[in-house]
Amino acid sequence: MIRALRQAIRDAASTALAVAVVAGLMFAVVGVWPPMVAVESGSMEPHMERGDLVVVAEPTRFGGDGAVGGVRAAHETPTGDRTFGARGDVIVFTSPTLQGTPIIHRAHFHVERGENWYDEANPAYLPPGVDSCAELTDCPAPRAGFITKGDANAQYDQVNGNAPIVTTDRIRSEAHVKIPLLGHIRLLLTGA
Repeated sequence: MIRALRQAIRDAASTALAVAVVAGLMFAVVGVWPPMVAVESGSMEPHMERGDLVVVAEPTRFGGDGAVGGVRAAHETPTGDRTFGARGDVIVFTSPTLQGTPIIHRAHFHVERGENWYDEANPAYLPPGVDSCAELTDCPAPRAGFITKGDANAQYDQVNGNAPIVTTDRIRSEAHVKIPLLGHIRLLLTGA
């Protein structure tokens, strides 16, 4: 009985050590904690689905040359260059609108403080009947940052109430690789 208990404790300790080593190595490579996030909603479908586990990294970690804060927006990405099925980097950021809950959406374009971004926006992603900057929240832009949108969402986050303009200090990481379904484990453990 004692022998079996000791073996169980050794097995648990070696498993915990292996997990800690892998987590530490991932942190060393990607530069952010946590190095993986679980997709909690369908806002990025069909390119990311609820329950996908996504490996993320610091935005400047793997290139991003010439990009603002290491993030390449859709408008600045060459036509043939796609990330998760479309142009523009997919970023993880926080929104004060959603009490700091992380959001994983695509960066569509960057705006400067005071910029009238209505002219740069895709009309398909704006509310029906909006004809000018004056009819949009945060237009002209009160701060420099990104206009973002979930691939499955009809409108930009900045017009549907998900988030104000995403400043670089609110960007936590950039998505790089997704592992389908594995994120369901984390969602079950966290109750999300």
